[in-house]
Amino acid sequence: MPLVVRLLGLAVFAMGTSEFMLSGLTPDIAADLHVSIPTAATLTSGFAVGMIVGAPAAALLSLRLPRRTALVVFLAAFLLTHVAGALTSSFALLLALRFVGALANAGFLAVALATAVSLVAPDAKGRATSALLGGVTVACVAGVPGGALLAGLWGWRAAFWAVALLTLPALLALVRSVPGGHAEGAPRPDARRELAALRRPRLQLALILGASVNGATFCAFTYLAPLLTHVTGLAASWVPLLLALFGAGSFVGVRLGGRFADGHAARLLVVGTLALCAGWPLLALAAGSAPAALTSAFVLGAVSFAVGTTLISRALYASPDAPTLGGAYATSAFNVGAALGPWLGGLPLAAGADFRAPLWVSAALACLAGAVGGGALLVRKVLLVRALRAREARWDAARAASD
Repeated sequence: MPLVVRLLGLAVFAMGTSEFMLSGLTPDIAADLHVSIPTAATLTSGFAVGMIVGAPAAALLSLRLPRRTALVVFLAAFLLTHVAGALTSSFALLLALRFVGALANAGFLAVALATAVSLVAPDAKGRATSALLGGVTVACVAGVPGGALLAGLWGWRAAFWAVALLTLPALLALVRSVPGGHAEGAPRPDARRELAALRRPRLQLALILGASVNGATFCAFTYLAPLLTHVTGLAASWVPLLLALFGAGSFVGVRLGGRFADGHAARLLVVGTLALCAGWPLLALAAGSAPAALTSAFVLGAVSFAVGTTLISRALYASPDAPTLGGAYATSAFNVGAALGPWLGGLPLAAGADFRAPLWVSAALACLAGAVGGGALLVRKVLLVRALRAREARWDAARAASD
């Protein structure tokens, strides 16, 4: 894998740390900036909205720029929002900075996906996607707990400074390593053509499946900590281990997705989706057992991210005429799932259900993805059979006329 892709993964690691670390910093931010905890929690929502809106918008703005310029601009903007966030004493400004940082994050990820797949063979998009998204999973395993540790020692602002410091070497390395122009041999960037790619059924299917699977993943992930303490009955000191196991599983899943997404995508998606349809209910039923809960966190993290990585690569394969917006569409779809999943999981909790309920919601979302994917496959087979029969009928008619 080219060194440039690894450097892009380093930047994605810093961005993933920033995206997920807020869950552990909310109480400290609320106390320091004199707002309520629910108000401080809007920092997470603001970031998610910025990712959803920002991916296609920022990618469109980047089309006329060389990829190195676009990557450097987005990454520099991301770094500056964290420096400013570490210095501000205004919650309103911090919220605005989180939104701007999410725009930069989304734009960077869209262009980084396009850059990564342009630097590898046409049939290696899955491996390039895996190498890039590995940074997100490493953030789950190391970056988020590290941010929480820094916040506990020196306050929440230290976590923002740490993200800025992580971003700086990636920024300097990308200035020297990323090719300056557009990919050689690639079609000239054209906003109208790239937007038109969204009409492709294969791309639409990959985006719908990606949103559903990621919704299931983040619905369950959001409520894993209270599940462990309220249902499994373990002390809060076990929560970091649970989250680390989920993160380690997600890293394994991304690697598996990268290995099989290029040559065996359909098989991986079918098996993985069925495993999620069964796995989330099994965890709900077995959540009272600590070994079952801890083991399931690793296994389901691996399966979820293997399927998710494969769907991102399918979106890129389905949009060859939209190398930049294809990644942006995938980024937006997955963040729609990341935003809707926790909200849907919270609905039964608000109605009085226990913390097993979000796992059943995750199962429903996974089964929805399976039903949509299975229905699309069935329709495709029916259309193929009809096309073959029509071709045979034309052949028979032509042969009869010649006789």
